[in-house]
Amino acid sequence: MVTEELELIMDDAESSMKKAIAHLESELTKIRAGKASPAMLDGINVEYYGSPTPLNQVANVSVLDARTISIQPWEKNMLAAIERAILQANIGITPQNDGVQIRLFMPPLTEERRKELFRKASAEGEHSKVAIRNIRRDSIEHIKKLQKDGLSEDAVKDAEKDIQLMTDKYIVLVDKHLAAKEKEMMAV
Repeated sequence: MVTEELELIMDDAESSMKKAIAHLESELTKIRAGKASPAMLDGINVEYYGSPTPLNQVANVSVLDARTISIQPWEKNMLAAIERAILQANIGITPQNDGVQIRLFMPPLTEERRKELFRKASAEGEHSKVAIRNIRRDSIEHIKKLQKDGLSEDAVKDAEKDIQLMTDKYIVLVDKHLAAKEKEMMAV
């Protein structure tokens, strides 16, 4: 029974670390790297008949070219609300409304803006590393509680080593994601 609990702790740790990586990936896609991407607009809600609704549920969002995003609302009266939502989201792009659709033109990134965006990406990476280390700490605490319930000292040491190896693997993954994002930012 104790070994089943140990396996459960290990599985929980692994799944929580995967979630931390998935969260990092979603946050990094929101940080623009000079290329237009519909993911940049994730998290922007538009006031739709009194309730906040995700932008992609009130309009068709598409990429016209490497620097242009087109937003075609399904209802023409939504243009002003969408424009307002984009401005409030403060993504650093001014929407261009032509009465039929809204276009977002990505300005080329300045060196200063690139550094600022990379700092933002690095901060997200650091948050992920902290989350992974907290998962490690919590898992090791659970394992030590199992030792009091009769788990052998060798099994505890092995489990702690496994948790540490898992932690190292996910920390390296965070660094790889950050390196890829930096390369993407500097390539433009």
